[in-house]
Amino acid sequence: MKKILIIDDEQDICTLLKKFFSKNGFDAFTASTGKEGIKKIEDSDLDLVICDFKLPDYTGLEILQKIKIIKPSIQVIIITGYSDVRIAVDALKKGAFDYVTKPLYPEEILLTAERALETEHVEKKTSTKKVRQISGKAFITGTSRQSQGVQKHIDLIAPTDMSVIILGETGTGKEYAARAIHQKSKRKNSPFIAVDCGALPKDLAGSALFGHEKGAFTGAISEKKGCFELATGGTLFLDEIGNLTYENQIQLLRVLQEQVVKRVGGVKDIPVDVRVLVATNESLTELINSDEFREDIYHRLNEFKIELTPLRERPDDVALFASHFLEASNLELNKNVSGFDNQVSEIFRSYYWHGNLRELKNVVKRAVLLCQSDTIDESCLPPEIIEPQLGQSGELQIVFDGAIPSSLKEVAEAAEKSAIIEMLNQTNNNKSKTAKLLDVDRKTLYNKLKAYNIDI
Repeated sequence: MKKILIIDDEQDICTLLKKFFSKNGFDAFTASTGKEGIKKIEDSDLDLVICDFKLPDYTGLEILQKIKIIKPSIQVIIITGYSDVRIAVDALKKGAFDYVTKPLYPEEILLTAERALETEHVEKKTSTKKVRQISGKAFITGTSRQSQGVQKHIDLIAPTDMSVIILGETGTGKEYAARAIHQKSKRKNSPFIAVDCGALPKDLAGSALFGHEKGAFTGAISEKKGCFELATGGTLFLDEIGNLTYENQIQLLRVLQEQVVKRVGGVKDIPVDVRVLVATNESLTELINSDEFREDIYHRLNEFKIELTPLRERPDDVALFASHFLEASNLELNKNVSGFDNQVSEIFRSYYWHGNLRELKNVVKRAVLLCQSDTIDESCLPPEIIEPQLGQSGELQIVFDGAIPSSLKEVAEAAEKSAIIEMLNQTNNNKSKTAKLLDVDRKTLYNKLKAYNIDI
């Protein structure tokens, strides 16, 4: 029986979800604070944690980061208000499996939980955390000029063995583009291994990428192949490459240059034959300038570059992708919704889509779940999609923490903090670009982030 922990300070939600999951064959536990939840995670052999983003003592991101240190195999689903969707997208980058938005629908959470546990099962079979061997997922080409350009680049580069850097915001489909390259290459019948470098715990990243020998460190009870060995003959996709530590970057450079790996705790070189594709939502050149990424690795990887445009900048593609996600959701939820009414189609076309294709996919799946007729109408959409809040399309919304400000200084600080957060959202947390747009240097921005406790 799978064990699940629900962390939420709203007792009604905890009680409802515990009863629902228990009824559906889970061994369910609850906690009302982050501290209580962490204690249960340490003491119990859990498979899944469902955690509200806003707790009395911790945020969902803080809980997520603690879980990835304590027991990285546990899958995490974040509960959030829809207005916090950009925070939820950040949680995905840091290792959450998915997020669900309020109001909660138990059937939706159950479906998400089952998918998370299926993914956990696949990961355990490969013995490599945060590694996915993907099959059967199609890359859908949009009709916009930008999408057609990307497809031409994929067709051009796929038959070669050149390394590729794929650029794009979170949720734009970088992994799907990488898989499309693999499927059109001479390596298509060999493994395609995807690794989220941003979700790898720093002390285990070397083991996940390069493998380890028995006894190499505490907990290494047997030898393990790393991602390069698992992908040999095929393609290795390293997502969020900029998150690798300096030490792992050095090891990566050696693999790229010599096509051999040395496991953690090992002494012999193991030959590998791997095509490497990487992705990032940050500028690697800016990371190089700030000494966060090695220039020699960049030049090794930068044999070809593909940039994926945000969904909001190619509205002609929205209807096509919405229809694709509708078809997939019908199959997954065993429903037969035929399409979207004209009002919904126009809302989709004009919405900002901070989370890009991933956000659109979640909105469509949720709408299919709620739809009681043949066509999805406004009543099936979250209110924030129908009436976007200030700040969702570039307008500044000043947020005060706590009571009404007592001085102009507090007002100015609140405005400054809100401006930084909004600009980070607009640049997808690119600190260099944010500093430039705010007309400050990077050091000043870093000081402000620390002063205002802005975690990115």
